[in-house]
Amino acid sequence: MQSVTRIVDMITRILIAFVSISLVVSSIMIAVITYISVLERKKEIGILRSIGASKHNVSSVFNAETVIEGLVSGVMGVAITLLASIPVNIYVYNHYAVSNIMQLTPQYALILIGISVALTFLAGLIPASKASRADPVEALRSE
Repeated sequence: MQSVTRIVDMITRILIAFVSISLVVSSIMIAVITYISVLERKKEIGILRSIGASKHNVSSVFNAETVIEGLVSGVMGVAITLLASIPVNIYVYNHYAVSNIMQLTPQYALILIGISVALTFLAGLIPASKASRADPVEALRSE
């Protein structure tokens, strides 16, 4: 039984390593996408700043976008996991007589959604800061 426990622990550590790497990569990609969004929307940023929006207001626009992206992706991830658990549980129960092998409790689902929102927010801070520092005159000149 100890060898089975060691194998399961080793597999768990490997899966945690893969998940950690994917979280870092996805955070970098979110930062890149938000940065590209800032570059493409320079004229919009210039208009906002020229009509009186503060640097904080411009930064808040991009921060809100990243939080919404994180919320939507977290909810989608939880929904896909819950939908995938149905056939997995049925298969395992029919073949091995083990019930509810795959389950996601509501508290863990909320924690995962919160992590998703937090990571996307952190990934979007630098691009949002760059957007808020944009010079309105230069931003309006850009095409």
